[in-house]
Amino acid sequence: MQCLRSRPWSRLSILLGALCFAVALPAADYAPTVGLQTWTCRNMSFDQAVAFAVKHGLKQIQMMGGHMDPNAPREETLRKKAILDQHGLTVYTFGVAGTSPDKEKNRKLFEFAKLVGIKLIVVEPTNDKALWDGLEALVKEYDIKLAIHNHGKESVYGTPEKVWSVLKGRDRRIGVCMDVGHLVGAGFDAAQAFRGYEGRVYDIHLKDKKTEKVDGKSVLLDVKVGTGDADYKGLFAELKKARWGGVLAIETDNGTFAKDPTEFVTAAIAFVKQQR
Repeated sequence: MQCLRSRPWSRLSILLGALCFAVALPAADYAPTVGLQTWTCRNMSFDQAVAFAVKHGLKQIQMMGGHMDPNAPREETLRKKAILDQHGLTVYTFGVAGTSPDKEKNRKLFEFAKLVGIKLIVVEPTNDKALWDGLEALVKEYDIKLAIHNHGKESVYGTPEKVWSVLKGRDRRIGVCMDVGHLVGAGFDAAQAFRGYEGRVYDIHLKDKKTEKVDGKSVLLDVKVGTGDADYKGLFAELKKARWGGVLAIETDNGTFAKDPTEFVTAAIAFVKQQR
């Protein structure tokens, strides 16, 4: 179709011209959102973790139980939420949250999320049908998503197949918190796993691991993001293709990094910027 015509502009030709111009414009560059899993700041108090996030310009926060307790009095939760609001921080999710076989005990978790404004909860319960039936009912009632977190290969959800054993047939608001470090440590490719989850990856833990020989034994080490075995180039290509709108939550299991996470977090932020 010709975008320019020699005859006088009609309303139709103006619209066609505007359409051709819009199609010709380059798509905006995709830039994933980087946040903070406060497990990285597990040696800090709530106030110190907030200050750390502010210092590093990380607005999207995934709170762990040591910093916000779903079972705390309502007043305490609101006090902490006010501090977060004051600093422009959003608790977009909470986890990894403990769960109970008792549906009504799990309701407290959803009430906490509702109070804070959280629309996603990261969980790792036992793979029990009755437990998941109760969680699914709460997902539907509160319209709050759940994301299954993976640990090592032998853990409850250590492989994509184990995760799918729950996802299949369940409400699509039940999805995945893909911990890249644990996934790669278990021998899986993150990009392939992301594709395989068919749009149900709702959160990603930005982490890297590397297998090294120590005293003749293979040891899985938690390392700086981008220096381990994870194919982040492939994963970022998939994120860009999907224009994934979730948060890459910086997290480390390394106790040395956690003593002072500044260098680890700064390097992770810089690494993500380099992938754009």
